[in-house]
Amino acid sequence: MSEFINNRETLTTTNTERMTMLKQIFHDLHNGQNLDEVKAHFDAYIGKITVDEISQLQHDFVEGISATELQRLYAQHTAILKGSIEEESAELVIKPEDQPGHPIHTFKLENQELEKLLKTKIQIHLLQFEKEDSRELVFNLLEDINLLLDIDKHYSRKENLIFPYLEKYGIYGPTTNMWRIDDFIRGAIKEAKQKLATYSGDKQAVMGIMNYVIQEVGEMIYREENILFPMALKNLTEDEWVKIAHESDEIGFCLTAPAEEWKPDRTGMDENAITEGFIKMETGILSLKQLELLLNHLPVDITFIDQDDVVRYFSHGKERIFARTKAVIGRTVQNCHPPRSVHLVEELLADFKSGKKDCEDFWIQFKDKYVYIRYFAVRDENGKYIGTLEFTQNIAPIKALDGEKRILS
Repeated sequence: MSEFINNRETLTTTNTERMTMLKQIFHDLHNGQNLDEVKAHFDAYIGKITVDEISQLQHDFVEGISATELQRLYAQHTAILKGSIEEESAELVIKPEDQPGHPIHTFKLENQELEKLLKTKIQIHLLQFEKEDSRELVFNLLEDINLLLDIDKHYSRKENLIFPYLEKYGIYGPTTNMWRIDDFIRGAIKEAKQKLATYSGDKQAVMGIMNYVIQEVGEMIYREENILFPMALKNLTEDEWVKIAHESDEIGFCLTAPAEEWKPDRTGMDENAITEGFIKMETGILSLKQLELLLNHLPVDITFIDQDDVVRYFSHGKERIFARTKAVIGRTVQNCHPPRSVHLVEELLADFKSGKKDCEDFWIQFKDKYVYIRYFAVRDENGKYIGTLEFTQNIAPIKALDGEKRILS
């Protein structure tokens, strides 16, 4: 930091120089400098930081960080930024996000319910459990954790609805970093449930994982409300918030629901509009409406990504197995998967593009379904790769078939 200490006047003259200093401060942190020392430098030479600067910093520090290191650094980033984020100037008007039903209003309602669950149930029950690990208190904590599992819907809406639009505006930090932390929290909640469900006296193990969950859920609420939400509100358009509001129902809500339907004064959107016309194919002609209805009535889910790994289409049947939202259209498929599984996606696509493989199959148990997932390389008449088709089907009813059926029921 010595290169900055004697040149404070020049460091604040341009945004470029300011970002250079910010990057150096956080590089010092990443290289092992004491957190208190880095925080002191930050307070002395930066003071306040904007959400735009935070998004640029987070994007710069995505590459080459292990999961454990990312958790440590993310926690330290939060410690440095708390109390230093510059708020937008307040206006004496009702903002859209303050209106019931706006996606951010709903996210904040959920965060209030999550904080209430943490403070009025989980923390109290954990203190009681620490003194006496009775079966009743274990059961109370298990009930609390079952409620907390609902946080997956909150995180899924954030990841599948807000992140794609931030990427559209060149903001990638939350997509990679925050999604990975979300996954750590999901995993910790499931681990806590497993330890409680099979509890045999290891009190310290339960205390450790429960305290981790409490800490991380609370920290994520802070990051969302002070970094992510202001960042999204600054960049997303009204029409994009309308789309997010309309698609949120498909994923669901956490511990509460929107207070009412959000209807801005002007949206300029016609959800029922569909381009008129027909598509002539080798084996027939269909109107666009017929084609859309046909694809949505298939007893399978299909998704298509093009040769550049961009999601171009997915069918929208009555009972999709895995949630899809329209926000994924135009998004790279790598950014539609949790970071921990991206390498598998890229390996499969590389095999398809090189011609090494034409298809790949997987089958998994998912809730009450037995899901058969098939991937096909789509090639033109000359064998050129033009994309990948994902084909997903619940085959549990098929596996249960026996004998024959030759007449109508």
